[in-house]
Amino acid sequence: MSKDSAVFGMGCFWGAEEAFIDVPGVISTSVGFMGGTTPEVTYKEVCEGRTGHAEVVRVEYDSEVIGFDELLRIFWDNHDPTTLNRQGPDIGDQYRSAIFYGSPEQKDIAEESMRLVEASQPIVTELTAAGPFCEAEEYHQRYFRKHGEGTCGL
Repeated sequence: MSKDSAVFGMGCFWGAEEAFIDVPGVISTSVGFMGGTTPEVTYKEVCEGRTGHAEVVRVEYDSEVIGFDELLRIFWDNHDPTTLNRQGPDIGDQYRSAIFYGSPEQKDIAEESMRLVEASQPIVTELTAAGPFCEAEEYHQRYFRKHGEGTCGL
Protein backbone atom coordinates (compact mmCIF):
# COMPACT_ATOMS: atom_id res chain seq x y z
CA MET A 1 0.00 0.00 0.00
CA SER A 2 1.21 3.48 -0.86
CA LYS A 3 -0.49 5.98 1.45
CA ASP A 4 -0.91 9.59 0.39
CA SER A 5 -3.23 12.46 1.29
CA ALA A 6 -5.20 15.18 -0.45
CA VAL A 7 -7.06 18.17 0.97
CA PHE A 8 -10.06 19.82 -0.69
CA GLY A 9 -12.31 22.76 0.16
CA MET A 10 -15.74 22.22 -1.36
CA GLY A 11 -18.05 24.28 0.85
CA CYS A 12 -19.70 22.46 3.74
CA PHE A 13 -17.18 19.88 4.92
CA TRP A 14 -19.91 17.42 5.89
CA GLY A 15 -20.93 17.00 2.25
CA ALA A 16 -17.33 17.07 1.06
CA GLU A 17 -16.47 14.18 3.36
CA GLU A 18 -19.49 12.23 2.17
CA ALA A 19 -18.34 12.55 -1.45
CA PHE A 20 -15.10 10.66 -0.68
CA ILE A 21 -15.86 8.41 2.27
CA ASP A 22 -16.87 5.23 0.37
CA VAL A 23 -14.62 5.60 -2.70
CA PRO A 24 -12.49 2.49 -3.33
CA GLY A 25 -8.90 3.29 -2.41
CA VAL A 26 -9.83 5.90 0.18
CA ILE A 27 -8.39 4.77 3.50
CA SER A 28 -9.86 7.48 5.72
CA THR A 29 -11.35 10.95 5.73
CA SER A 30 -11.43 13.72 8.29
CA VAL A 31 -12.88 17.21 8.23
CA GLY A 32 -11.20 20.33 9.44
CA PHE A 33 -9.76 23.67 8.46
CA MET A 34 -6.84 24.88 6.35
CA GLY A 35 -5.57 28.04 4.74
CA GLY A 36 -6.02 30.41 7.63
CA THR A 37 -3.85 32.69 9.69
CA THR A 38 -3.82 30.82 13.00
CA PRO A 39 -2.60 27.28 13.69
CA GLU A 40 -5.47 26.08 15.89
CA VAL A 41 -9.09 27.14 15.47
CA THR A 42 -12.58 26.05 16.41
CA TYR A 43 -15.60 25.73 14.17
CA LYS A 44 -17.11 28.77 15.89
CA GLU A 45 -14.03 30.89 15.16
CA VAL A 46 -13.99 29.87 11.51
CA CYS A 47 -17.71 30.64 11.16
CA GLU A 48 -17.10 34.13 12.55
CA GLY A 49 -15.04 34.73 9.38
CA ARG A 50 -11.92 36.19 10.95
CA THR A 51 -9.40 33.35 10.61
CA GLY A 52 -9.21 32.93 6.83
CA HIS A 53 -9.62 29.15 7.06
CA ALA A 54 -11.59 27.06 4.60
CA GLU A 55 -13.68 24.09 5.68
CA VAL A 56 -11.85 21.13 4.15
CA VAL A 57 -11.84 17.38 3.90
CA ARG A 58 -8.54 15.53 4.22
CA VAL A 59 -8.55 12.30 2.24
CA GLU A 60 -6.00 9.60 3.04
CA TYR A 61 -5.78 7.24 0.07
CA ASP A 62 -3.90 4.30 -1.37
CA SER A 63 -2.28 5.73 -4.50
CA GLU A 64 -1.88 2.21 -5.89
CA VAL A 65 -5.70 1.97 -6.00
CA ILE A 66 -6.81 5.53 -6.78
CA GLY A 67 -4.84 8.45 -8.15
CA PHE A 68 -4.91 12.12 -7.23
CA ASP A 69 -6.35 12.83 -10.69
CA GLU A 70 -9.33 10.59 -9.90
CA LEU A 71 -9.86 12.35 -6.57
CA LEU A 72 -9.87 15.64 -8.47
CA ARG A 73 -12.68 14.33 -10.69
CA ILE A 74 -14.73 13.65 -7.55
CA PHE A 75 -13.87 17.14 -6.31
CA TRP A 76 -15.07 18.82 -9.53
CA ASP A 77 -18.21 16.66 -9.79
CA ASN A 78 -19.39 17.34 -6.23
CA HIS A 79 -19.36 21.10 -5.84
CA ASP A 80 -19.74 24.36 -7.77
CA PRO A 81 -16.29 25.79 -8.57
CA THR A 82 -17.77 28.83 -10.33
CA THR A 83 -19.17 30.75 -7.36
CA LEU A 84 -16.82 32.69 -5.09
CA ASN A 85 -17.11 31.88 -1.37
CA ARG A 86 -20.42 30.09 -1.68
CA GLN A 87 -21.84 26.60 -2.00
CA GLY A 88 -25.63 26.41 -2.09
CA PRO A 89 -27.01 28.29 0.91
CA ASP A 90 -23.59 28.49 2.64
CA ILE A 91 -21.91 31.88 2.21
CA GLY A 92 -18.49 33.00 3.45
CA ASP A 93 -14.83 32.53 2.60
CA GLN A 94 -14.74 29.33 4.67
CA TYR A 95 -16.91 27.75 1.94
CA ARG A 96 -14.52 28.55 -0.91
CA SER A 97 -13.50 26.09 -3.59
CA ALA A 98 -9.89 25.10 -2.93
CA ILE A 99 -7.29 22.47 -3.67
CA PHE A 100 -4.45 22.30 -1.14
CA TYR A 101 -1.58 20.43 -2.80
CA GLY A 102 0.94 18.47 -0.79
CA SER A 103 3.68 17.98 -3.39
CA PRO A 104 4.94 19.47 -6.67
CA GLU A 105 3.40 16.47 -8.46
CA GLN A 106 -0.02 17.17 -6.94
CA LYS A 107 0.33 20.83 -7.93
CA ASP A 108 1.08 19.89 -11.55
CA ILE A 109 -1.84 17.45 -11.71
CA ALA A 110 -4.19 20.02 -10.14
CA GLU A 111 -3.07 22.78 -12.54
CA GLU A 112 -3.78 20.54 -15.54
CA SER A 113 -7.14 19.53 -14.09
CA MET A 114 -8.03 23.19 -13.53
CA ARG A 115 -7.10 24.02 -17.14
CA LEU A 116 -9.42 21.31 -18.41
CA VAL A 117 -12.33 22.50 -16.26
CA GLU A 118 -11.68 26.16 -17.16
CA ALA A 119 -11.93 25.27 -20.83
CA SER A 120 -15.69 24.80 -20.38
CA GLN A 121 -16.50 27.27 -17.58
CA PRO A 122 -14.83 30.02 -15.58
CA ILE A 123 -13.82 28.81 -12.11
CA VAL A 124 -12.77 30.54 -8.88
CA THR A 125 -11.03 27.54 -7.31
CA GLU A 126 -7.89 28.45 -5.39
CA LEU A 127 -4.78 26.29 -5.66
CA THR A 128 -2.57 26.62 -2.60
CA ALA A 129 0.22 24.69 -0.94
CA ALA A 130 -1.13 22.68 1.96
CA GLY A 131 -0.41 24.15 5.36
CA PRO A 132 -1.28 22.97 8.83
CA PHE A 133 -4.48 20.93 8.98
CA CYS A 134 -6.60 21.73 12.01
CA GLU A 135 -9.01 18.87 12.63
CA ALA A 136 -12.58 19.93 13.40
CA GLU A 137 -14.28 18.90 16.59
CA GLU A 138 -15.31 15.24 16.86
CA TYR A 139 -19.01 15.93 16.37
CA HIS A 140 -18.24 17.13 12.82
CA GLN A 141 -16.42 13.93 11.80
CA ARG A 142 -18.62 11.62 9.68
CA TYR A 143 -21.49 13.92 10.55
CA PHE A 144 -24.04 12.48 8.13
CA ARG A 145 -23.17 8.92 9.18
CA LYS A 146 -23.78 9.80 12.84
CA HIS A 147 -26.91 11.90 12.36
CA GLY A 148 -28.52 10.46 9.26
CA GLU A 149 -28.24 11.74 5.75
CA GLY A 150 -28.78 15.45 5.67
CA THR A 151 -28.36 18.30 3.32
CA CYS A 152 -25.77 20.97 2.88
CA GLY A 153 -24.69 23.15 0.01
CA LEU A 154 -23.17 20.25 -1.94
